[in-house]
Amino acid sequence: MASGMHNVELVISGMTCAGCAGRVEKALASVPGVTHAAVNLATERASVSGAEPTLKPADLVLAVRRAGYQAELLTGDAEQERQVLDAEQVRLHRDGWRAGCAIALSAPLLLPMIGIGLPGWVQLVLATPVQLVLGARFYVAAWKAVRAFSANMDLLVSLGTSAAYLYSTYLLVVSRPGTELYFDASAVVIALVLLGKWLESRAKRSTGAALRALLSLRPVQARVEREGEQIEVPLGAVSVHDIVVVRPGERLPVDGTVLSGSSRVDESLITGESLPVAKGPGQAVIGGSINGNGLLRIETSAIGRETTLARIISMVERAQAGKAPVQRLVDRVAAVFVPVVVLVALASFAGWWLLAGNFPAGVIAAVSVLVIACPCALGLATPAALTAGTGAAARWGILIRDVEALERAYRLDTIVLDKTGTLTEGKPQVTEVLAHGMPPLELLRLAAAAQRGSEHPLATAVLAHASGLELPALDHLESVPGMGLMASVAGRALAIGNRRLMQEKGVPIGELSAQADRLESAGRTVMWVALLDPPVQPAGLIGVTDPLKPTAHEAVEQLHRMGIQTVLATGDNERTAGVIAAQLGIPRVIAGALPAEKVLEVRRLQAEGKHVAMVGDGVNDAPALAAADIGIAMGTGTDVAMQTAGITLMRGDPRLIADAIAVSRATYAKIRQGLFWAFIYNVIGMPAAALGMLSPVVAGAAMALSSVSVVANALLLRRWKPQARATPAGSPAGIERPATV
Repeated sequence: MASGMHNVELVISGMTCAGCAGRVEKALASVPGVTHAAVNLATERASVSGAEPTLKPADLVLAVRRAGYQAELLTGDAEQERQVLDAEQVRLHRDGWRAGCAIALSAPLLLPMIGIGLPGWVQLVLATPVQLVLGARFYVAAWKAVRAFSANMDLLVSLGTSAAYLYSTYLLVVSRPGTELYFDASAVVIALVLLGKWLESRAKRSTGAALRALLSLRPVQARVEREGEQIEVPLGAVSVHDIVVVRPGERLPVDGTVLSGSSRVDESLITGESLPVAKGPGQAVIGGSINGNGLLRIETSAIGRETTLARIISMVERAQAGKAPVQRLVDRVAAVFVPVVVLVALASFAGWWLLAGNFPAGVIAAVSVLVIACPCALGLATPAALTAGTGAAARWGILIRDVEALERAYRLDTIVLDKTGTLTEGKPQVTEVLAHGMPPLELLRLAAAAQRGSEHPLATAVLAHASGLELPALDHLESVPGMGLMASVAGRALAIGNRRLMQEKGVPIGELSAQADRLESAGRTVMWVALLDPPVQPAGLIGVTDPLKPTAHEAVEQLHRMGIQTVLATGDNERTAGVIAAQLGIPRVIAGALPAEKVLEVRRLQAEGKHVAMVGDGVNDAPALAAADIGIAMGTGTDVAMQTAGITLMRGDPRLIADAIAVSRATYAKIRQGLFWAFIYNVIGMPAAALGMLSPVVAGAAMALSSVSVVANALLLRRWKPQARATPAGSPAGIERPATV
């Protein structure tokens, strides 16, 4: 079997800071077969890519364990996901309990600060369980880091608090009564760090609320018709083409097509569409959506990883597991951060002791430096914002494929827009049939028969208009990208397409040109039909209208208000394209564009220094989607477009284009804010601690606050919503409610 690329997802536990994430990443990258490894500290997930069959998941898990952490392979199974989430909840409760106990034991140690005496042996009794029992996790993690020739936040905390604890114990044993002790500098710092890590975990869990909401949509069982009976089976036992019965109020377990029944289906959590959508026989439904008041019989079309919901979850997870370019710089800083902090702490201690002759002040300064200088906030700033931002986007029906797509989206200044299906409804209707040399009904029969093998929206419109007519046999069909098609119908050779196709085939169009001009000036798309059997001659025109989407004008206005230049690139004729562009206020039009010409327009704009996005929904848009800095696919379009694009819009609402750019800008703003605050804490805090201006207790509080504030700031992205819509699209199903953590 030929080797291919394989992606493995892991849940990592035991990480406490950016140094830990970096060590896990290095351990995974060193495994044979791995080509790429990325670890997200905020979600505690790792994404690993490599060549099959060299890449072995068991080797990845072993590598993580050797680095001092725990790893579990994610299989995509819904039950496993629930178990992982339950384990996270249990760990969160346990950490909260530990933080509470540490606070209760260490709080009395602050009494001497307000003039209330506390015997030294009482301080020792209170501080010892905090230091050695509740704080044991820091020693364990620090030892694992040292054993791996690395350093992390746990090493800083354990060094700093141990120095204060041991020095205080020494003073208590060998000194006279009344000597100042520093048990508060050890126990209170540990209590504050435990509290900070618990609050941080709660906040990190909240950033992933959108993904957990998506995971919760996957039903466990389905009601399937088997041998005339309805039986409930595990979802994994459902096969493609099985008939699934969904009762009113139940969640749809599979993707499929409605065979019988009618209902209104709530797809808000999947597409962001706030209103329930009417569904009836022949219409597609999405697994995970909620059935209204009707009974539906559905023929299954996709299962497992091929379902729409599974693909959405996969895209969100991939985006959240990625690493922004700025994070790579932060990782390099974090790799040398802890050793530098230890050196600064030693220098502070030596300075106070050797130069100032104040040994106790040296100890306190060193402890303060070790405690305040924690790389946690640096490591969390980017992944926390990315997790919250991509989750907020998914809640509104905007799926961001990866971190690179998010980064490129916030830089965009030019958008190239396809017309059909992007700005228009994509459901054309025939308005005129103008025959030349034959009855109009015969022209319609020939054109409809020729297009039975085509999936183009114009072909669908002609077939719908010819509904009820007896069509001749289709002998041959050949698509001509960007121009139309060639066909043989009942022995007659036909060409159906635009003026360019007629010119290429040598069809004399002079007699019909004036009528075509009139239709195009009215905004119609004109389909030319010609007979290619000698003598080559035009057979007539079919006028088609594709109305603009109600929100298209607002969408273009939003882009212009954001300072983004718009270009309309369409295969339609110049007059029709000009009418559409004028209605929408788009200044530049590329009409009659073949797929290759759309690519050339994208590259021309890029050569001018523009950051260009291409928006489309068809197969013919795929090359331009790939050539652009970022492709944006309308989710109502083809799978080819969605697979090529960096961003997929789950609804056909063009306003989502501006929303996708807005959420990417908001996310990067939070990343910059988080990194600023993370750096400022250390830039101000470390010198202040080294100069003796901060006590260890204040340093511990500042360190805990830095991580919590950075994650809490990123968490504000959960409130993000498109400016044009005041009511969150996901509200009916409750995704906008704060997650319980």
